[in-house]
Amino acid sequence: MHRFRAAYELFLERVVMALMAGLSLEVTLGIVFRVAGSSLVWYDELASVLLAWLTFYGSALASVKRSHIGCPEVVEQCSRGTQRALGILVQLLVIGFFALLGWMGVAIMPALVGESLVSLSWIPMNFVQSVIPVSSALIVLAEAMHLVDLVRGDGAAGAAAAGGATH
Repeated sequence: MHRFRAAYELFLERVVMALMAGLSLEVTLGIVFRVAGSSLVWYDELASVLLAWLTFYGSALASVKRSHIGCPEVVEQCSRGTQRALGILVQLLVIGFFALLGWMGVAIMPALVGESLVSLSWIPMNFVQSVIPVSSALIVLAEAMHLVDLVRGDGAAGAAAAGGATH
């Protein structure tokens, strides 16, 4: 599973880097055109979408890297058994939350049929909002991998659950 996790992390890093590069290029183009006196009517709407996508996919990457905010000082006061139980409980809650978020993201898709971005009418809103269920599934996968490590009693995973890597 460690090879899969490393490949998964690399994949998400590339997605996040591509989104960052795309957002940087798009905003730079918007600035250049505005300074030249020919503002692009679509640049701010697209920048908002790219920033949202960067946030969601970046959260998936943070889940794989165990880089979300936690309360390690509180958990470290507990016994090892309690730390492990808390880690498992937290993982189940996080997985449940993102499973629900993903499910609701899919549920809203029919309401968006026929909708599109205002300035780029050829981009359907379903495509834009697909980031919610897709990133939720990516996060569930990352959290499930960590849950497996916790249940197995993997020492590194237990330390991460007890430290600053919980949600």
